[in-house]
Amino acid sequence: MLDRRAFIALSFAAPLTGLSGPAHAADRDALAREVLLTWHKLILELVRHTATYSPPVAARAFAYIGITAHEALAGGNPALMSLGRQLTDLMPPPPREEGAHDEAIVLHAALAAAVQSLFDNTGPTGQRAMTAMAGALGAKVSEGIAPDTALRSTRAGEAVALHILAWAGADGGAVVENLGFPISYTPGPNPQDWVPTSVVNLQQAPLLPDWGLNRTFALYSTADCRLPPPPAYDEAPGSEFHAAALEVAEIGRALTDEQKLIARFWSDDPMLSPTPAGHWIAILTQIAERDALPVETIAATLAKLGVAQADAFIACWAAKFEHNLLRPVTYIKRHIDAKWEPLLITPPFPEYPSGHSTQSGAAATVLTALFGEGFAFDDTTHVDEGMAARRFPSFRAAAEEAALSRLYGGIHYRFSNEAGLAQGACVGAFAAALRTEA
Repeated sequence: MLDRRAFIALSFAAPLTGLSGPAHAADRDALAREVLLTWHKLILELVRHTATYSPPVAARAFAYIGITAHEALAGGNPALMSLGRQLTDLMPPPPREEGAHDEAIVLHAALAAAVQSLFDNTGPTGQRAMTAMAGALGAKVSEGIAPDTALRSTRAGEAVALHILAWAGADGGAVVENLGFPISYTPGPNPQDWVPTSVVNLQQAPLLPDWGLNRTFALYSTADCRLPPPPAYDEAPGSEFHAAALEVAEIGRALTDEQKLIARFWSDDPMLSPTPAGHWIAILTQIAERDALPVETIAATLAKLGVAQADAFIACWAAKFEHNLLRPVTYIKRHIDAKWEPLLITPPFPEYPSGHSTQSGAAATVLTALFGEGFAFDDTTHVDEGMAARRFPSFRAAAEEAALSRLYGGIHYRFSNEAGLAQGACVGAFAAALRTEA
């Protein structure tokens, strides 16, 4: 595996380097595993370099790529079960043609086609990276394989990708115009309604207001994990709502160095990080490398994790625009302290619930179901950016810290974080229940 520094220079003027040994000398299962993890390392970088890839959009892509990888392997392994007929409107991919297939080539061809389609609007550097990755990995996995087998395997992988991409195109989220901001927007008339928190002209309308209408993956509908309303809006000191806002203000005024670190560690801003969904994908790939997980386990887990996070953002966005609640910075400046500022920049969309909390709760639920309670790990996602690894005793502990980070950052009220974790746990249970083994 290449480290992230090798991917930052994404022009790839020379052939891809750093991959282990020639294909004819490598165990094919190990090579397939390398293909899966290497493509995902590039995907995490592409998310950083593609302007339309806000957190909900990134989660959608991770879901489709994970599903593609699992379906590519399931087509040649009777011990695996397709997610077709389990996910909304998805049928199993077409069966493979007769003849020998090589799983590393099938997987590579499927991922190359899926990634290049889902990131077709990335910049020139990302385009060069995808082309170079496809060529270099393609040559590696084909080395020593009979040409007819290689061609047949490539066709099989591409057929899976085309099948999943056709399904993806009808979900409501395939086209993101104006970076996800509507051209026109009418603010709500009530004092509790969301108002813009940025002076950037584009962000005077909220991000992706219709995302909650997208087709869900494992959920039957967003009503499956619908939240109760937030505390009743109230401007009176001593009221529940005022107290929640006051807590945000007081914590923000007295942040410790550790609290600031936690806020920044989980911030995962678009264009500066792989986004919150990518953070959890990175955690999974770190564990996969540490524990040398089989490729089938990694692909199935990536599929379930991606589905959980994509559904979490759909359900969360449905709730955000149902309740359309104002952010802490708005309330605090109006009613508590006109000069108060949060540690982090407030995202341009409504408050309730916390998106970071919802998707973290969903991710933790899926990963706990697969790896068990008390599964300890080190999160090295931001080490290359100068942030030390953080040690967690469990996935739930990491999700709870991610949720709390939004309170420290001044982004959310505590009740939004707690509601997000609960909604995420609900969403994650649907994804965790998917069957990937026959």
